Amino acid sequence: MIPRIVTVFGGSGFIGRYVVRSFVPTRASILSAARRPRHGEFAPGEPGQVVPIRADVTDDAAVAAAVSGADVVVNLVGILFERGRRSFHAMHVEAARRVARAAAEAGAKRLIHFSALGASLRSPSEYARTKAEGERAVREAFPDATIVRPSVVFGPEDDFFNRFARMARLAPALPLIGGGHTRFQPVYAADVGAAVARMIERDGTRGQTFELGGPHVYSFRELMQMLLAETCRRRLLVPVPFAAASVGAWFAELPFKLVPPIAYWFASAPPLTCDQVKLLRADNVVSADAPGLDALGLAPTSCEVILPTYLHRYRRATAAERLEDGR
Repeated sequence: MIPRIVTVFGGSGFIGRYVVRSFVPTRASILSAARRPRHGEFAPGEPGQVVPIRADVTDDAAVAAAVSGADVVVNLVGILFERGRRSFHAMHVEAARRVARAAAEAGAKRLIHFSALGASLRSPSEYARTKAEGERAVREAFPDATIVRPSVVFGPEDDFFNRFARMARLAPALPLIGGGHTRFQPVYAADVGAAVARMIERDGTRGQTFELGGPHVYSFRELMQMLLAETCRRRLLVPVPFAAASVGAWFAELPFKLVPPIAYWFASAPPLTCDQVKLLRADNVVSADAPGLDALGLAPTSCEVILPTYLHRYRRATAAERLEDGR
């Protein structure tokens, strides 16, 4: 199908910008819905094609207004840390149900719902459990919804490689939670955006669940070694047992629970949470039998190709380069 109006909840976020950009060639009118909308510097298109709108997914009326007249609705909203009323259940289950119901009532032809790899009702992580509950709620409200479960998503604006690269600038060591054995299958943000566009083009993707991962699987240790090699830095990689990481995460979360206004002045979220430690106990790789990028006719892009294009900003000059520059 060729959509006329597309509503993307979370369209101004990291992944959302790539999803919005993927719809630009269709010439559809794209509504980038967010609680705090930003004007889409990452979504070039014809003048007026991409319109940022204010829409809080916890507000029934705002969600209904955002999807009114839309052919396609994409929901990317999710959180990694709970803040007040914006709990995992509120954002991953209730908001997901609200968007799905509103899309169905508005007569939308397609709904793409973003979940996460590892979503399971049996997971020890509340994040993963509520993601699974959200999938179930979406299916009940919009049976033909297409669900997307990406692995760690990387790209120039990501919060994964960029975070550890910033840490490596100052810290003498990087922690390897659980020894760094957890496996990941990082997927490039542009590939995720292209996948969404292909899902809309292909009617056979209705009702399916896609798991998106890159071409290679890496341990967390291997990812940190890759990062250090790209930034020309030497840092200790220190194994941290899960139990010790949980204690550290508890203390990291404490200021945000006791005095949130003060804590948020210094950071938007703790560097590590107890729930994230639970997530790290399980590998984050796609299932062998799940459709992925290849089922959509897309070849995944590897980390080795993209990381040098943005990690160079954290690169430390080598001794030879400093000598050449006269430093």
